[in-house]
Amino acid sequence: MKFTRLGARVLVTAASMISRTIADDRPTVPVPAVDAEEVVVKSVDADGRGELDLGTGRAGVTGGIIAQGRGVTVTARAATYDRVTQVISAEGQVVIRFASQGEARVWRGEKARFNFLTRQVEAEDFRLEQPPFFAAGKMLEATLPTHSSDTNAGPPMRVALTGATVTTDDVADPSYHLSAAKLTLEPGKALTASDATFYGGHYPILHLSGYTRSLEGHDNFWTFQPGYRNRFGPFLESEYHWAVRTNVEAIAALDWRQRRGFAGGPGLNYELGSLGEGSGRFYYAHDDLPDLYSAGIPTSTDRNFYSWQHSLTNRSGLTIHGLINGQNDPLVIRDFYENRFRGDPQPKSFFEVNQAWPNWTLDLLVQPQVIDFYQTVERLPDLKLTGLRQEVGSTPVYYDSESSVAYLRLQPGLLGGTNFAAMRADTYHQLVLPQTYFGWLNFIPRVGGRFTYYGDPEGPGTRPGDNSRGVFNTGAEVNYKASRVWTEPRLDWLDVRELRHIVVPSINYVYVPAPSARPSQLPQFDTELPSPRLLPIEFPDYTAVDSVDSQSTLRFGLFNKLQTKRQDQVADLLVWNLFTDWRLRPRDNQDTFPDVFSDFELMPRSWLVLGSETRYDVGKREWSEANHRITIQPNDVWHWTIGHRYLRDDLLSYGPGNNLLYSSVYWRFSQNWGVRAVQYFEARDGRMEEQAYSVYRDFRAWTGALTLRLRDQRVGGDDWSISISFSLKAFPRFGLKDDRDPVRRVFGGSTELF
Repeated sequence: MKFTRLGARVLVTAASMISRTIADDRPTVPVPAVDAEEVVVKSVDADGRGELDLGTGRAGVTGGIIAQGRGVTVTARAATYDRVTQVISAEGQVVIRFASQGEARVWRGEKARFNFLTRQVEAEDFRLEQPPFFAAGKMLEATLPTHSSDTNAGPPMRVALTGATVTTDDVADPSYHLSAAKLTLEPGKALTASDATFYGGHYPILHLSGYTRSLEGHDNFWTFQPGYRNRFGPFLESEYHWAVRTNVEAIAALDWRQRRGFAGGPGLNYELGSLGEGSGRFYYAHDDLPDLYSAGIPTSTDRNFYSWQHSLTNRSGLTIHGLINGQNDPLVIRDFYENRFRGDPQPKSFFEVNQAWPNWTLDLLVQPQVIDFYQTVERLPDLKLTGLRQEVGSTPVYYDSESSVAYLRLQPGLLGGTNFAAMRADTYHQLVLPQTYFGWLNFIPRVGGRFTYYGDPEGPGTRPGDNSRGVFNTGAEVNYKASRVWTEPRLDWLDVRELRHIVVPSINYVYVPAPSARPSQLPQFDTELPSPRLLPIEFPDYTAVDSVDSQSTLRFGLFNKLQTKRQDQVADLLVWNLFTDWRLRPRDNQDTFPDVFSDFELMPRSWLVLGSETRYDVGKREWSEANHRITIQPNDVWHWTIGHRYLRDDLLSYGPGNNLLYSSVYWRFSQNWGVRAVQYFEARDGRMEEQAYSVYRDFRAWTGALTLRLRDQRVGGDDWSISISFSLKAFPRFGLKDDRDPVRRVFGGSTELF
């Protein structure tokens, strides 16, 4: 039986296989069913020809075909398909597409035979795109990974090539490659080659009778970071990563800085399955110039720091997290691991165990002072039971609570002061009655009480004897949510299709009469610290337990959100939050009206974001703080962020302010070249505080960067640095978009453990 038609098609299904002609309107011919997922074979050429053998169920198509089924697509110039065995034999520009490990894979060649049932491939002159590897072979045998609809999970994918070439350089003429008589590739696990030769370009470099490389996440490798910094001189930072086991990685750091000497130490990363995972590090430096830029802070020639962390979480709601940080002088991390110092200038040590249930959580915290020159409130230990908000029986009343018992000790640290200690037991309970009126108005009254007991305190300047405090609190919150939709607006210049406005005004009143003991009569461990943001006014969100005092405060809030449709998805066009307080009975150190806060973000296009955070002092009628930024990222060629940070002087709370302008721009001006420039300009005294410039070069298989940074230290002279870094694209050192702010990593501590 033969047929010819425009766009000839053979449809193979689990129920039937039908073939007909348009030219002679011949009736359909039923074929017995086969229990299998649907496989579709059709012609993609106007001049295609097809043949169907009713006896064997074999179909052949020429002039360009496509076959789809079981998550695999096969295209070729011509093919023969057997409906019974589900085997397709294809020739001419054969392409096999499928998914593996969540990513699309593409194999290309001239001749292939594929079984849709067993997923076995036999091919000639084939090329594989198996990122990060690209391989080719004269003969190929493989079994594709199991399709998601298959009931029996088969073995993982394994590819065997004869007369093979493999590289990570994705070009026709790679700069380096491995040739082998036979090669076996198990994606994500291992690559094995026999009679293998390594080539640099067209020149052989090394021949091995056998070669095996693990493709799992823990390989042995070196990292190097050369550069120059005027406080270091020429430097070379290096680390060797050694995969002791698949779940254990040992790290050895060896650094040399011409002005400061040698430094280094061991590190460890590990994963213990159900026992959790962790990291550790010890770093030692024999510093030839320990007092450089120390500003009189005591340092020593032998400098070190160490850290260890471990965490565990299981399905029963148990979480364990331990962290130990130690150092023998305050500036060692600043000098040698600057990025870590900026993230946490005063690292603490603690051990915490948390058990969570549907309505309760139990938390045990132990926090000793390991670094004695940082002020620490030691908790030896602190045990807390929290009752999450829960319904009381079948009533409309809800209950929440927080109770703790702790032995606390204040260790003053390098800044000096008195140290004292006491036992503290604290319990807080609250009832809430949420109500809705008229179907839209939410009214949430609450009433609660707190009792705190302090044991006989220890230490100079403390009042002997036990002490206690009782606190009553009440209040209510009123809010409602309103929205409106406009279906007509269409503004192309704002990428707006329809609009929805959501507004949520709220008033929250808190009343706390004078407690039985004022803060000045109690040991102060958990105190109210200065903050540029409004502190919580409700209990238990207000965590300064020892600073609880009287208050009668109204907090006003107005939340606005404007949404639109972009690419058939709901997107935020504008988000604006306004809030402030009205203190009806301000304390001695408070104003009636604190600052008015505004958090604003506008997204007029999907690639344009404008943000603003401001704080306005109503009493003085002046801006206390303003942060503004604009981010433009229309494509992957360039992006630019420009902003302004203003903070008024507040010597009693935060210290001197700033008036800072900053900019970060990246531009990829060709396929191989890109540049980045970052500047921070202090407008108060006209100083360019910091500037950094990077040039990126794509070397096809590698990427390289040259970075120059200059800082105006104000005290101690300028700090300038230059650094060179390289990364293999197939196994990148930093992830995609991980270089948004990379400068601090490449000067004085580029290879972080965590």
